[in-house]
Amino acid sequence: MREEVLEFTATGPPRVVARAIEQFATRYGSLSAIIVPWESNPVTLSMAVTSAKSDGWAIEHTNLGTIRLTNLENDLTRVTIAAHAPDHAEKQKLSALFEGFASQVQNSFQVTP
Repeated sequence: MREEVLEFTATGPPRVVARAIEQFATRYGSLSAIIVPWESNPVTLSMAVTSAKSDGWAIEHTNLGTIRLTNLENDLTRVTIAAHAPDHAEKQKLSALFEGFASQVQNSFQVTP
């Protein structure tokens, strides 16, 4: 079940905003944010936010949420961030990680009204 976390407007077209969020996630730490082409269309890009944990050769990816970037024209993008309840033993820790990430994305990219 998805729960909407945040919705705001950012400057730039969706692809530019997506690249900036991908870089932001990389700097954030153990998170990745990548475009999911089969869930995207010409107007809206969908991004998956995942946490990765490695143990030797094994890498575990946990889906934490989705970011949707919708073109509003005039060099603006609507950003909608929705959390996914992770099916994981560290559910509370991962949920808090995603909420902190989502809040920092908003603080970094939101256009002041």
